Amino acid sequence: MALGTATDPYELRFDAGRSCLDLLATSHPHEHLVGVAPLCAWIRGAGLVPPGTALTHADPSWPAAFRELRSVVDRLVRGWLARSHPGPYDVDLARLNEAARAAPPVPRAGREEDGTLVRELDGPPECAALLAVVARDAVELLTDPGARSGLRQCEGDNCPIVYVDTSRGRRRRWCSSEVCGNRERVARHRRRAALARAQLPGIRHL
Repeated sequence: MALGTATDPYELRFDAGRSCLDLLATSHPHEHLVGVAPLCAWIRGAGLVPPGTALTHADPSWPAAFRELRSVVDRLVRGWLARSHPGPYDVDLARLNEAARAAPPVPRAGREEDGTLVRELDGPPECAALLAVVARDAVELLTDPGARSGLRQCEGDNCPIVYVDTSRGRRRRWCSSEVCGNRERVARHRRRAALARAQLPGIRHL
């Protein structure tokens, strides 16, 4: 799932290559995690729980907890991209490691009516368990030299989205070819058209 659609009120993105980076994208171009419903939509879309998992026990404290973890991961990831280690770096590492300590949701094999085995959870996932999934993903990303070296920030104008470049030759420039890539192509076409018009003789420029 790459982009939200007209029927998706939350317009969530899942094309950064890692769940922890998909979480960072929920703050652009505006805050998406404004309540329980959009957070649950993100949890399902990011694959933190199997399809059909009930999240009716989620409460208003959950979005704030995910936004807090998002801020921590954001500072650590951007610190790596800038090759800098700002003052709160150790504090953020401690917070990330603390979030990763919780046990993630326990999977189990369930059986559908036709006998097909499907992945379920052993019980309703708690907020701390779901945060641990994202935190562990961030730990793996930031400590794996191969994955870490693929971190890129989108080259689109005013786009802060960070993704893992797994393309051949690692030449990916945008978070999404359909979003920022398309905008760049449209802008390039307009610049060429404007230049062509400016070079035509006899055109009066106002």
